[in-house]
Amino acid sequence: MLTTATLMLAATWIGYCALHSLLASLRFKAWIAKRWPAQSRSYRLGYNLLAFGLLIPLLLATEFAAEDWLWRWQGAWAWFAHGISALVLVGFVWSSRAYDMQAFLGISPASSATPAQFGLSPLHRFVRHPWYFLGLLWLWTRDMDSARLVAALIVTGYLWLGSALEERKLMEEFGQAYKDYCARVPGLLPRPWRYLSRAEFARLKTQRSPSNASMT
Repeated sequence: MLTTATLMLAATWIGYCALHSLLASLRFKAWIAKRWPAQSRSYRLGYNLLAFGLLIPLLLATEFAAEDWLWRWQGAWAWFAHGISALVLVGFVWSSRAYDMQAFLGISPASSATPAQFGLSPLHRFVRHPWYFLGLLWLWTRDMDSARLVAALIVTGYLWLGSALEERKLMEEFGQAYKDYCARVPGLLPRPWRYLSRAEFARLKTQRSPSNASMT
């Protein structure tokens, strides 16, 4: 049953996602660059710090709002869930080696208000947005109560919408080449029968990296 506290938590998560989307939009960043051109060089760093700073108390509020548990992993299932968490962490670290993380975090001298360039990690053979997939995998293998379920549903919807908006940019950047990639590789959830061979992935990596969109 949804309580007033849970509904307030849901409204806070929706507000966070809306703010995150607004600050990440190209239109807003262009407005910042026009109004404060000198400060726009550190926009990405400020954006990341603000997003992280606002996310921590929201995560803590969700974590400690546990009321009616929907499920809690016990025994071997708990070890399985912990194993998933470890694999997710390894996946993030492993795939991050393909990206310019300094530019992504905004600490590179060359970073600016425009998004950082991204490479292709090996996980892109199996899913178009590997970081989103890893995040969803971790999210839905946690102990779950009504508060966490509301947060998980909102974040899942936000990642689905965010991936769709990102792909519009990638379609403009790559055209037919990216459409062909989408036809071969699923977006958020890997499927055993849809993936790129090593040779196909090698050819994809030789193409121009996106300059104004990410493939996380």
